[in-house]
Amino acid sequence: MEFVTRKVSDGVAKIKLGMADELRLGNLDAKRDWGFAGDYVEAMWLMLQQPKPDDYVIGTGKAHSVRELCEIAFSHVGLDWKKYVRVDKKFFRPAEVDHLIADASKAKRVLGWRPRVNFRQLVGMMVDADIGRLKANGGRGSGVGSA
Repeated sequence: MEFVTRKVSDGVAKIKLGMADELRLGNLDAKRDWGFAGDYVEAMWLMLQQPKPDDYVIGTGKAHSVRELCEIAFSHVGLDWKKYVRVDKKFFRPAEVDHLIADASKAKRVLGWRPRVNFRQLVGMMVDADIGRLKANGGRGSGVGSA
């Protein structure tokens, strides 16, 4: 839960299930290149099929802000993120890198790799998984972190 993606998906699930009433976050304008682990595992497998080892950058090549993450996650469950998200200065990183994005052109060119799961699908999968996890645990959560 120390990563913002998990904090958001878990927070949305808890709010949707009535287990929390707000989500405290830091810099909503920070942008990251978020992608699906399954797509990245496929890229790793393709790397291992090559005749010679080489270095590749894997990512979607598209940056999304934490604000977009919140918008999509909350809308996935029919909620308005602005009613629940609170910006808290204690969650701002002192050495924040505001914009991280991958250039996976070599992986696309050499390996023929492309991400299959887009950002909206990824966020929906994460929120659905956290709702399922919380329901399966009888609303007790994981015991790690809080929204």
